[in-house]
Amino acid sequence: MNPASMFPASYADARQRFRAAAMARRLPVEEYRNPAAGPAGELLATDVVRIGPPEPARVLFMMSGTHGVEGFCGSGIQYGVLQQATARLPPATALLLIHAINPCGFAWLRRVTEDNVDLNRNHVDHAAPYPDNPGYRELREAICPTDWYGPGRAAAEARLSAYAMRHGPPALQAAISGGQYLDPEGVFFGGHSLTWSARTLYDILDRHAGKARHVGFIDLHTGLGPCGYGELISEHAPGDPELARLRAWLGDDVTSLQDGSASSAPLTGTNGCGIERRLRHADTVTVVTLEYGTFPLDRILAAVRADAWLHRHGEPGSAQWREIKAEMRQCFYPDTVDWKRRVWERAVRVKAAMLAGLATLPG
Repeated sequence: MNPASMFPASYADARQRFRAAAMARRLPVEEYRNPAAGPAGELLATDVVRIGPPEPARVLFMMSGTHGVEGFCGSGIQYGVLQQATARLPPATALLLIHAINPCGFAWLRRVTEDNVDLNRNHVDHAAPYPDNPGYRELREAICPTDWYGPGRAAAEARLSAYAMRHGPPALQAAISGGQYLDPEGVFFGGHSLTWSARTLYDILDRHAGKARHVGFIDLHTGLGPCGYGELISEHAPGDPELARLRAWLGDDVTSLQDGSASSAPLTGTNGCGIERRLRHADTVTVVTLEYGTFPLDRILAAVRADAWLHRHGEPGSAQWREIKAEMRQCFYPDTVDWKRRVWERAVRVKAAMLAGLATLPG
């Protein structure tokens, strides 16, 4: 199979290819329709395919499109997995593919949902006080300046550079991307209620893992780390059994958000938090983020900030609109033959290792 031919050109192309590949193998496709519409008014939906028995003891999920525009990568991987759908699974095990959990972000080339929420910061207790991000509070106007193309941008960059000089680059990264619940129009906003995508994810978990004893979950992402490398990230700290289990299955290069070894800043309200809470009945829940690097962090964060500015102040269809959208696509989907090959080969190994690990657990 040629990895270069597996990856889509757009959200619409991704959805059509995913559904066609499933139907060619006589695998039913579940459709969860999103309330928003695409740029051309098209229907948006999350699609789900199960390979294996309906009520298995063990389930492995692979999910694409948490951060919509990153769905090019995840959709390509899932298309490839469907091409191999006849491969034998371990006994009493199912493989679940969740395609484009954030279809609006995918279609509009954004990381966020239709309500400007970062799904991977949304799984907090919305009835409790929200986590504070003092760095974001201090830098809010510099992170999301109103003047992206004028002199205000230079002043904003100077403030961010000064903050990094005082506190260190990791502190600046955490201030921008760790998650904030203050600014609904800002970047990395965690929301003030569960999004449609979060509720849909929970419905899928209930339907397909409500009776499972052991659940594995691969959340497919792009944008952090060395170009083409697939970093394996856990949300658990050293000493936690979940991290130990991941390292036993996948190797000692699994990094942790809790000890500073990951390319990501520590995060609040992640998918992993929501998945583990929803599946409390399971004996084990083992979640890993498979994060593929693309370009340097400063370029990635600049693209996200520009996109936030665009949707607050930009003109749809303008030259600025086209420029920023092209940069978002490039930053999260480099679209080169070598990058696609490395992405696919890593995904195959990780999927196989997760299935093998789940098979060692009692059914």
